[in-house]
Amino acid sequence: MKQKLLSINGTDLNIKKISNFVKNPRTKIILKKKTLNQAEFSHNFLNYALKEQNKIIYGINTGFGPMASYILAPEQVIDLQNNLILSHAVGMGEFIKEEFVLAAMLVRLNTLSQGYSGVSPKLLNHLQNFINLRIIPCVPEHGAVGTSGDLVQLAHIALGLIGKGKAIFNNKIQNVSEILKQTGLKPYILKPREGLALINGTSMMTGIATLICEKSNQLLSLNLSNGCLSLEVIKAYNDSYSEKLHQLRPHKGQMAIAKLLRSILHTSKLTRNREVLNKNFNHSNEVHKINESVQEFYSMRCISQILGPVYDTLANTWQVTEIEMNSVTDNPIVDWENKKFLHGGNFHGDYVAVAMDQLKMSLVKMTMLSERRLNFFLHSKINQLFPPFQNLATPGLTLGMQAIQFVATSTTANSQTLGYPMNLHSIPTNGDNQDVVSMGTDAALLTHKVLENGFVVSAIEALALCQAVDYLKIQNQLSDNSKKLYNFVRKYVPKIVADREIHEQLQTLLSKIKNWEEINLIAKF
Repeated sequence: MKQKLLSINGTDLNIKKISNFVKNPRTKIILKKKTLNQAEFSHNFLNYALKEQNKIIYGINTGFGPMASYILAPEQVIDLQNNLILSHAVGMGEFIKEEFVLAAMLVRLNTLSQGYSGVSPKLLNHLQNFINLRIIPCVPEHGAVGTSGDLVQLAHIALGLIGKGKAIFNNKIQNVSEILKQTGLKPYILKPREGLALINGTSMMTGIATLICEKSNQLLSLNLSNGCLSLEVIKAYNDSYSEKLHQLRPHKGQMAIAKLLRSILHTSKLTRNREVLNKNFNHSNEVHKINESVQEFYSMRCISQILGPVYDTLANTWQVTEIEMNSVTDNPIVDWENKKFLHGGNFHGDYVAVAMDQLKMSLVKMTMLSERRLNFFLHSKINQLFPPFQNLATPGLTLGMQAIQFVATSTTANSQTLGYPMNLHSIPTNGDNQDVVSMGTDAALLTHKVLENGFVVSAIEALALCQAVDYLKIQNQLSDNSKKLYNFVRKYVPKIVADREIHEQLQTLLSKIKNWEEINLIAKF
């Protein structure tokens, strides 16, 4: 396989590039001469200001946070950077997924490559080598409040760069010192400002958000595909996704979802025009009941109105994440062009935190939509179409999908509990210097948990829908997209008739459906 190259310059990184890089270990990062020159200009100005202009520069010749009033001697500035890394690499808990850490490293390299952080080209090259060799430092999940950036978690990455701590290399956790011996790399010796530049920013939360955005797109596509199949199974009327209806309430996401519904379902032989309802209608002077549902349940009739806001939220989160990954998010910023140091708060993670929380709530709502449709198809008294729990054998003796619904119910409830916005849990810290914090990385990690839950429930719903298709024997009448979904599910979980052990089949289905790229119906935001 031919090696691919990804050029990093600080300005044009995007979600697809990071996702493709993480998936393809043969892709390598390159830094062009112009990028390295920008870093050199910034680094040289910083050294000049420090040595020749005798300036007080936060985090370079001062202490940190509430200790910023402590001015250091020139010979102490290197020790300060090492002390910063060593003191902040104190995270606890489970290790963050290695693909998230790799994405964060890529984001950090990108922001440093803009040349406003004062780091040397040698540091960029060293981080580049770690990324290209897939040396991924072990980063615990607990530690950052996301407001002077992801200090604790990024400190664990920086710890690896200076030859300490543990990292994953060749699919094995090892001491970084041993990995460096294997690869021929040397521990990096930090220069003034470089410790702070490595950990002061939003790269961890942004790296996690990047991969969440792509997977959320895939989950939205799966939920939409389930919705289409559900409409076909109940022979729904097609006016609920008609173009005119949604033009009269022209929210972008709602219109986009309705358009996708029309695009998918135009090949279906099952959905109906509403005129069918009126064709054999006989007027009567008395109230009477007809054997027909005039309108579908909201979980099917309002797919566009429910998934529309999810679409819009994901589109906004996508945009926020891509802006963030191409931003300079540390402090102070080395404005070498105007010969200034700009002290501010670009490290504050609220943009990413709020976007993650909004997406998380949307994913919870989407999971609830899936769970409600599942309940419809398993509840014989409601649907009045199918045996209880899609039982295709002997109800009473066999149990069908009764227990699988418990999994969907409990998983949905778990997501509902996790749905509260993490960014509202601001607790002042750092001697009240950080008095309003973002909790951005925790927001992203919780969003990932909700995302994983969403796949569980949607996979179960897809299985129930396939049971319904088998009961009605309508495989040949489905839309092309629904046939594809049906065949995909049945490849891993054959039709359930007699009760059997299916735990491993369910796990396989879940694993495969999370990585089924053909399901992606939404190409780009």
